[in-house]
Amino acid sequence: MDDQNKNLILAVVLSMLVIIGWAIMFPPPEPPQEQTTGETAIQGTDAPVAGAPTADAPAGDVANTTGATGTIGDLADAPRITIDTPNLQGSISLLGGRIDQLSLKGYRESLDEGADIVSLLSPFGSDNAFYALYGWAPGTGLGLDAVPGPTTLWTLESGQTLTPQSPIQLSWANDAGLTFHREIAIDEKFMFTVTQSVENTGGSTVALAPYGVLARHGEPEDMKNFFILHEGIVGFADGQLTETDYDDVTDYAFDPAEGARAEVTRVQESGWIGFTDHYWMATLIPDGGNAFKSVVKYDERRNIYQTETVQNTRQLAPGERVDVQSRLFAGAKEWATIRAYENEDGVVKFLDSIDWGWFFFLTKPIFALLHWLNGAIGNMGWAIIGLTLVIKLVLFPLAYKSYASMAKMRELQPQMEKLKEQCGDDRQKMQQEMMALYKREKVNPASGCLPILLQIPIFFSLYKVIFVTLELRHAPWIGWIRDLSAPDPSSLMNLFGLMPWGTPEPGSILALVFIGVMPIALGVSMWLQQKLNPAPTDATQKMIFAWMPWVFMFMLGSFASGLVLYWIANNTITFIQQYTIMRSHGYKPDLFGNIRSSFSRGAKSGDK
Repeated sequence: MDDQNKNLILAVVLSMLVIIGWAIMFPPPEPPQEQTTGETAIQGTDAPVAGAPTADAPAGDVANTTGATGTIGDLADAPRITIDTPNLQGSISLLGGRIDQLSLKGYRESLDEGADIVSLLSPFGSDNAFYALYGWAPGTGLGLDAVPGPTTLWTLESGQTLTPQSPIQLSWANDAGLTFHREIAIDEKFMFTVTQSVENTGGSTVALAPYGVLARHGEPEDMKNFFILHEGIVGFADGQLTETDYDDVTDYAFDPAEGARAEVTRVQESGWIGFTDHYWMATLIPDGGNAFKSVVKYDERRNIYQTETVQNTRQLAPGERVDVQSRLFAGAKEWATIRAYENEDGVVKFLDSIDWGWFFFLTKPIFALLHWLNGAIGNMGWAIIGLTLVIKLVLFPLAYKSYASMAKMRELQPQMEKLKEQCGDDRQKMQQEMMALYKREKVNPASGCLPILLQIPIFFSLYKVIFVTLELRHAPWIGWIRDLSAPDPSSLMNLFGLMPWGTPEPGSILALVFIGVMPIALGVSMWLQQKLNPAPTDATQKMIFAWMPWVFMFMLGSFASGLVLYWIANNTITFIQQYTIMRSHGYKPDLFGNIRSSFSRGAKSGDK
């Protein structure tokens, strides 16, 4: 291949890498949403209803007709109701009826023996407090003391432990004829159902609006802060998915109606809003078909991030009762579980709460296939190898033409070298002679680049899938590979476990230098695969390509083992395909770049 064509191909590949990398690291800004007020209008009147209160804002005692009072300081001593399901454990405080202690039974903080299970929600006063609150925003003629809020001390009516078979019932009554009930139910996985009810036994019509709040005190301590992963607020509103980083929320304009920096979205039909971490999520989900106000809020005085759903105001005449239902997802971002909530329980576009990225049209089907293969094989590592095989089979028709063309190009190398000697520095003549040679031999020099270009978005998509999805977390493969979402723990430093000393700290400089078994296997597989390709005629390009396998070996050494495994499998299958195709066309390559041909043309020009 002549220098100009080689430079062109190299430029195309590098340009694709730059464009894709730029799109991932610097996505275009989301279109600004229309700002609305933070008030909910009472149906049929011009009087406003205040939004949900800021979580745990200072307030005086809240009295009720039973004589019970509560303050935030009483939270540690307030009665609690145990949560016990196959997947969750925790408790609900009767002070505010808050869901504020929750851990995931099926997931541990690390692979170390005796590691703690993952904690998702924690109460006010603890480090990185994170909890859910429900209540009613008062309308005309009602004060804050007339409705249940964060400091209301509820009475347990029925149920001792919240399980999938036994919901709990809470109640509270004010001194103005309003009796409030709250039923909290939970399923086998991670979904709470909260039914809020109010009865008006007084003598006048009242107006009030039900709300749900998720409050997070400060940013999570274990944030990855990596450009490929979204951590922060995630929401869906009438067909529009939004992902907002924590630092973007702190830049919101101050909204007097909300009493904090806030952004308000009016949802007409369906939506949800909450906080997403790397692998865990908590989300407020009002019943579909009902309009509500979705709020993202930041109280900079107390460093509290808050998401809210405030449903439409209810007018309640004497003798009437109203029931409002909403859901709370609090758990692991398991693909199959979230998909079931979307497909079977009607949570619209809930699967988009997983960060599929800009290549969602690739990442979604890639993961769906990977999930199916894992279920069929029973091991995520072998599933990745199976996925690689499927991708290579899909691309095989294109690869066949490409490898056949590259085999011919490899055979033409001696003739290209002779033309270079004959033409000297006359690039125009060299170009003409090369094009004539390609035309005579029916070779397309660019055909070998197309599979490489197709591999680039696939590689990025698989990288996204392996890094983002929960299913690869702590997933073992073989032997020493116990976590496919983490780098290879073996190291050249201790001769891969033969020596008694330890290995470098993951992510350190030494870990990048003293790489493990899988990165070395990657470099070797890339070197073998490269040997079947025609070498560049330019000395500088030839040197660059010669060093590329070993550069990639160190570059990808700190990547997730699952991604390195895919790359090794891809290189190995590519080598087998290319070697087989070259043999079928009469070319006999060896591992040292030599090629022999059974054709008379190749016998003269290709043998060494």
